[in-house]
Amino acid sequence: MYDVLIIGAGVVGTAIARRLSRYQLKIAILEAENDVAMGSSKANSAIVHGGYAEANAKLKGRVCYQGRRQYAQLDKELNFGFRETGSLVITMDEADLPRLEAIKENGEKNGLPDLEILEHDEILAIEPNVNPDVKYALYCKGAGVCSPYEMTVALAENAIHNGAELFLNSAVTGIDVAEDGTFVVHTDGADFTSRFVVNAAGLYSDKVDQMVNEPTFTITPRSGEYILLGRGTGHVLNTVVFAMPTKMGKGILVTSTFHDNLLLGPDAIDEDAATATKKTNVDRLYKIYKQGLASYAHVDPSKFIRSFCGLRAVSSTDDFVIGPSATKGFLNVAGIQSPGLTSAPGIADLITEMLEEEGLKLVPDESYDPYRKAIIRRKTEMKPADYVHRHLDLPYDDPNKFICRCEQVTAGEVKDALTREFPVMTVDGVKRRTRAGMGFCQGAFCRNRVRKMIDLTYGTAIDPLSDQQESGYDRVTRQQFLDYLKEQEGEDFDYAAFCKEAAVAMKEDAERAQAALAARTNKA
Repeated sequence: MYDVLIIGAGVVGTAIARRLSRYQLKIAILEAENDVAMGSSKANSAIVHGGYAEANAKLKGRVCYQGRRQYAQLDKELNFGFRETGSLVITMDEADLPRLEAIKENGEKNGLPDLEILEHDEILAIEPNVNPDVKYALYCKGAGVCSPYEMTVALAENAIHNGAELFLNSAVTGIDVAEDGTFVVHTDGADFTSRFVVNAAGLYSDKVDQMVNEPTFTITPRSGEYILLGRGTGHVLNTVVFAMPTKMGKGILVTSTFHDNLLLGPDAIDEDAATATKKTNVDRLYKIYKQGLASYAHVDPSKFIRSFCGLRAVSSTDDFVIGPSATKGFLNVAGIQSPGLTSAPGIADLITEMLEEEGLKLVPDESYDPYRKAIIRRKTEMKPADYVHRHLDLPYDDPNKFICRCEQVTAGEVKDALTREFPVMTVDGVKRRTRAGMGFCQGAFCRNRVRKMIDLTYGTAIDPLSDQQESGYDRVTRQQFLDYLKEQEGEDFDYAAFCKEAAVAMKEDAERAQAALAARTNKA
């Protein structure tokens, strides 16, 4: 018998598990997929939002800042990767100033102490490479970027370290409520009994809720596609740069990722969850690219390394659905779209309070350990090519052997990822933990080396289809995107000259951005 059973091992489900592991509780986490962070948590903008965009009247408006303010401490404890960069919502239209002032006012209602509206020269002092026609921007100092899948892994590992149990490949097929009010949760492989159930099933949370309740909300999948550029391209920007928001979302953003890639996206289209993330569409990506140029003009398309698609779980309530349901002891955490990643720590606090109100006794566990060591660190400098070459052909049991050239991932780092609190049986799982396969060649070099490491560690061969690149995914490639770009730009478009000029401009922009950042740091 478990005290609390959590359905879903995304960032919210694992945040709740880790929060509850502070207490003397028996906790289970059920996940339908073969790893944690397999839904919205692995494919999103990776932004730690300020908390100003969502209306104060909505729960997601009130809980976002409560999550954001915890990120620095969480990263100190869990080492998943977080940088406070600040964010700018920019406009080139004088008429948008009242809208920016309204967004600022709403953010202040949400509790934010770090908002200000900047004018042209103040904006360029922070972000010298944005559109020079910029008129105004809403600046939020405490916004930032993180690595969402590394965060989810870290939360899961620490929860398990503190006594929680994780069951992968355990899709929930039904839930019965016993006469004594306990729950019997059925999966394909086993049944689980628990006093309380927390439904954090993401895109399927409405279906899970309806296993015990009459329908009160539905979930619509909303897809968003992204363009990712190679390592180092993110140095051209110091902050997260947003366009003015629309009713469909926060608009196309341009930002550096935690690991210094330039990221553009997402768009927003409601579509079938079963197929959306398995493909990207070149026409959508082209529109994202063109809209991104309105914020930062020198995006070099030849640096394109990957396109991907994420899904947001949009509730029919147009808000987070968090709290007790009509069935006592069954709590929903549903409709967690943006800013769900930012809100996750705050949601975990809220659910813990609600569980206590429902009757769960919270007795602190004196052995609770909040710390988890890093698998990898953000690389600010790369080893020289001759050093890497000398370490490529070392034996697999040598921790200094390089498994991935592009991201310079060693066998020691891969082995560490594979021998933690739960096994990692997929190439993609290793990629999310170590970045092996996230570089320019997208795994062409290291894919078989990662498989070899998994085989040697566990003594069993893994399914080749555990690598999404070999399992039928149809994502637009760099060459397909470049061919479409040439076609759309017309016969007079000199692609080679354009990319050459963009590459030179990006290098100069990176130097200018770093100089601006250094000047601000010294002034502070």
